[in-house]
Amino acid sequence: MRSGIVFVGLGLSGTDGMTVRGLNALKECDRIYAEFYTSTLIGASISDIEAAVGKKIKIVHRPQVEEEDSIISDARTMRVGFVSAGDTMLATTHVDLRIQAEEEGIPVTVIHGVSIFGACPASLGLQPYKFGKTVTLPFLEADYQPRSPYDNIKQNKDRGLHTMILLDIRADELRYMTAHQALEWLIEGEKKWGEGLITDRTIICVASNVGSKDEKLSAGYPQDLMKKDLGAPLQTLVVPGNLHFMEAYALVDFAGAPKEIIEEEDQ
Repeated sequence: MRSGIVFVGLGLSGTDGMTVRGLNALKECDRIYAEFYTSTLIGASISDIEAAVGKKIKIVHRPQVEEEDSIISDARTMRVGFVSAGDTMLATTHVDLRIQAEEEGIPVTVIHGVSIFGACPASLGLQPYKFGKTVTLPFLEADYQPRSPYDNIKQNKDRGLHTMILLDIRADELRYMTAHQALEWLIEGEKKWGEGLITDRTIICVASNVGSKDEKLSAGYPQDLMKKDLGAPLQTLVVPGNLHFMEAYALVDFAGAPKEIIEEEDQ
């Protein structure tokens, strides 16, 4: 029996979103673990994944991955698969597992999947090399709204860079931040810190269910977006920096952005 651990990214949507290589590798595993607390696979249940792979899959939560050693222990004597939505090495806890395995001499295979970091810019028609630091918005609580996301978006925008904004996930509570909640977060942040990041003329992009048949793209001014149907989670926001004229056309054509942004970029 071969030992080792195979990290497989499932992609963004459906059981057919993973690569053929990933699917074949999972079929050869003796045991498969899955985590969906960093993200979730759109349009597919665990039973759907099990049917595609032909094996039972054990879902693990953050404490089991970060604090227990059952995955590494199994990988010493058997072929273990570890799957997650998107790409497989974009979460710190997964990198930590890989480090543990490497340090013990356990064979490691990494099979990447499509991630939001590439798919979101591509869907919106934005140039990926013009993105600055990615930020995550935590749920807006009565006594908790950290300033760091606001400051990082502002720093990116001051440099002319786009910002991808990931939205909070609390999978154990089945809570997924919506685009409307994220917009409220940004608007409230502007009221608190008032550095002109979010104004009535700030273009914001919303990408919902990227990579799925239900993908929905929207771009517009904050108050207009608050009144629109923006789709359902999983959702990602982008605050653009300086737009190339081709990017401006893309946002108008692909996401319904106001046509005046083309005129502004042409000036």
